[in-house]
Parts: sequence; C-alpha cells; structure tokens
Amino acid sequence: MRLILASGSPRRRELLHEAGYEFTVEPPDESAETAGNAYLSPTELVVALAFHKAANIANRTSQGLILAADTVAECDGCVLGKPTDRDHAEQMLKQMRGQQHMVHTGVCLWRRPSNRKSVQFETTTLKMTFLTDEEIDRYLDTGLWQGKAGAFGYQDDIDWVSILKGSASNVVGLPMQLVAEMLRMKWASE
Repeated sequence: MRLILASGSPRRRELLHEAGYEFTVEPPDESAETAGNAYLSPTELVVALAFHKAANIANRTSQGLILAADTVAECDGCVLGKPTDRDHAEQMLKQMRGQQHMVHTGVCLWRRPSNRKSVQFETTTLKMTFLTDEEIDRYLDTGLWQGKAGAFGYQDDIDWVSILKGSASNVVGLPMQLVAEMLRMKWASE
C-alpha cells in the first residue's frame, strides 16, 4: 500500500524519512489548508484541517494510504497558527513568553479506494522562558519563525522552550508515536 504524505512541510517529510517510512509527497490545495472554522476549539480545528487535507488528496487519488496533519499552538485559549509576517510572529512570541502553552496536531489517515479513515490528535504542553524584546528581535532576524505554528521551531535548537508533557515530534509537526499506532491499526494494513 502506497503511503502518501498530504503535506508540503519539509519537517513532516524529515520525520517520516528518519522513522524509515517510504512515501510520496502530494501537497493539498491551498483551499484545504484554510478549511477551518473560527468557532472550533484548537483540537477540533486541527482534526478538521487534517481531515480536509486528506479529503483533498483522496479526491484525486484512486489508491493509497493518505497521511495528513495540521498543527497549531494555543496560548491562553488563543489559536496561534503560522504567522503571516514578522509583526504577527513578534505578537505571538510576546504572548507566549514566560507562559505555558500547548501544541496540538491533528492526524488523518485515509485509505483509498475503500475510504476508511481515522482521525486523531495529540497535544504537547510546553513552557517558554521570558524572552526580552531584544531576544525576540534577534530570533525574528533569523527568519526561522517563518512557516511555523506559534512562530518558533522547536527543532531549531532553541533553548528557551521546554516540553513539560508530551511528544517532541508533535511540536515539530507530526506526532510519530501516534502515527505509528494509527498505521499499525488493522484497517490500515487491510
């Protein structure tokens, strides 16, 4: 069964590759990336977005096992997706500095042609040290915040974010233990 990663994320590709999976990459259309609803909770949002991404690829794939995911950060009940620009990234980092926050990732597996699906999510709790405005500016100058939920990349060797509970791969964008469990499910290997 061909595994299809429904994502353009280099971090998700890297995680799957490091875990030894063979897969092809087929990014979903932009419309699937923004199919969420403002009234959903953060976990409902990532589950809905992962489902929409998988559905988008399922509509153009006749056979295979589609793996789609979506990740957001949450601080004080606010969803922090990918920043739109430097100012937005700065706003996010200032909101999270000195605070606990969570990273949620929704994962959808969609089997074609049977259309059997499984959608789950994982949450990791983190704590960010209190960054000064100058430290935030220095990080923003690196550009490493671009394209990353919550405006930071845990994988970028930053020492000002620590995991209190949960998976590091979830923070990077794909909870590998959850993915492995979902792939081991009977329906995925039928």
